[in-house]
Amino acid sequence: MAFTLEEIVRRFGGEVVGNAAQRVVSLAPLDQAGPQQLAFLANPKYLSQVETTAAGAVLIGADDLAKLASRDARNFIVTPNPYAYFARVAQAFIDLAAPKAEPGVHASAHVDPSAQVAATAVIGPNVTVEAGAVIGEHVRLDANVFVGRGTKIAAGSHLYPGVTVYHGCRIGERAIVHSGAVIGSDGFGFAPDFVGEGDARTGSWVKIPQVGGVSIGPDVEIGANTTIDRGAMADTVIDECVKIDNLVQIGHNCRIGAYTVIAGCAGIAGSTTIGRHCMIGGAVGIAGHVTLADYVIVTAQSGVSKSLRKPGMYTSAFPAIEHRDWNRSAALMRNLDKLRDRIKALEAAVAAQPSPGDD
Repeated sequence: MAFTLEEIVRRFGGEVVGNAAQRVVSLAPLDQAGPQQLAFLANPKYLSQVETTAAGAVLIGADDLAKLASRDARNFIVTPNPYAYFARVAQAFIDLAAPKAEPGVHASAHVDPSAQVAATAVIGPNVTVEAGAVIGEHVRLDANVFVGRGTKIAAGSHLYPGVTVYHGCRIGERAIVHSGAVIGSDGFGFAPDFVGEGDARTGSWVKIPQVGGVSIGPDVEIGANTTIDRGAMADTVIDECVKIDNLVQIGHNCRIGAYTVIAGCAGIAGSTTIGRHCMIGGAVGIAGHVTLADYVIVTAQSGVSKSLRKPGMYTSAFPAIEHRDWNRSAALMRNLDKLRDRIKALEAAVAAQPSPGDD
């Protein structure tokens, strides 16, 4: 399981500087790589490590290569984006190392006779595929996956163990869904039906049927234990190449634009629209019925309660400080209304004073 630098460049592009016949068998960080490993430089602050690394070759940008004091006896692959190049090469190594699953339906799986399963699909142990479902070419459903009635999973997608996809959902080509994810559970919709006040209040919440589905585009990745609710009437939509981390909640009727990334523990309430190429940080909370423009970045732990109509970076979280400093700040915030009243009183007093020179 080795590649020469020449083979790598032939497959992924770039230019070899040094010995094109150098073989590499794996990837490693600059400070840990050995003579048969490929390392990469994505951040210029680690340029000094390139000078001392024992790596067989380094992925590097042309500007950083020009800054090196010496290239003697060293091998490089020069590429505009070493980080993305590294990711593609890493995929190639994994593809070589991973055992190939044999197409077919495991004896313990239950596939409804009306479901359509491609001959090249891999259906693992205890998988359930309900009536009318469509499983495309080279789809892989690992152990204990559940696919509801009428759901369609397009070619090349991989659902890891324990994924649940409810009825009437669509998953596009080459999607990856990690263990424990739930797609298409009911959106959180309840109509209040209460009469009276206080202890005399009677009534209940009336569940609103969620009859939409979830539509997921191609090349989407969904993290472990993430939940995506089905729409109340129209579908919840996740556009192409969206990347969603673990433990993310996406409410009903949301629309997530193409190439957006969402970090772990973010919560997005229903009927929210997020644009293309957005970045949503970890533990961000987004209120329902708001819109985020394309190219919006929301930093970790921020709360978004209204629409963000312009591209840019937004932050509302309070950075961590020493506890005693926070207590002082909190005390000031509790008294802001009093400070405001005092300032208004002072402004009024100043305004009432006669101007210099007035009799």
